Amino acid sequence: MNLLMSFTLSLVLSLVGTLNSGHFTVPGFLVSFLISMVISLVVGVVIPMRPLTGKVNKKLGLAPGSMKERAIDSLVSDLVYTPIMSIAMISMAHEQAVKNGADIPFVPMLLRSLCISLAVGYVLIFVFMPIYLKLLVKKFAPGRPGGPQNKPEK
Repeated sequence: MNLLMSFTLSLVLSLVGTLNSGHFTVPGFLVSFLISMVISLVVGVVIPMRPLTGKVNKKLGLAPGSMKERAIDSLVSDLVYTPIMSIAMISMAHEQAVKNGADIPFVPMLLRSLCISLAVGYVLIFVFMPIYLKLLVKKFAPGRPGGPQNKPEK
């Protein structure tokens, strides 16, 4: 799940970020995508989202499988992943812009990009997380071809 969501978030947020900058280049997009992918994979390993979202949902008393639970899962994931990725990407973009002679204040650049990224990230997580979960459960469910086999113990 971490790999699929990291790939999706990194791909789309890198594309949105480089298009939003007004200076889209393929090398810039690829560098942004690769750095973003590494960051999101590390975040996914360091911060296991399922236990975190489970605690939040339990504290809020949300029913498992409900639309409210899905919305909160998406929000929590978005608030963990997106700011870290955005700060790293905007810092890199700001540094490049300043090196090339631009006089751009960092905070407004960060806030604008962060707002856009949070909105896009939330929609991506809300839409793709259940799709990827269904694909993974279907592929790796016990007793299914390719999944763990239910073998009786001897």
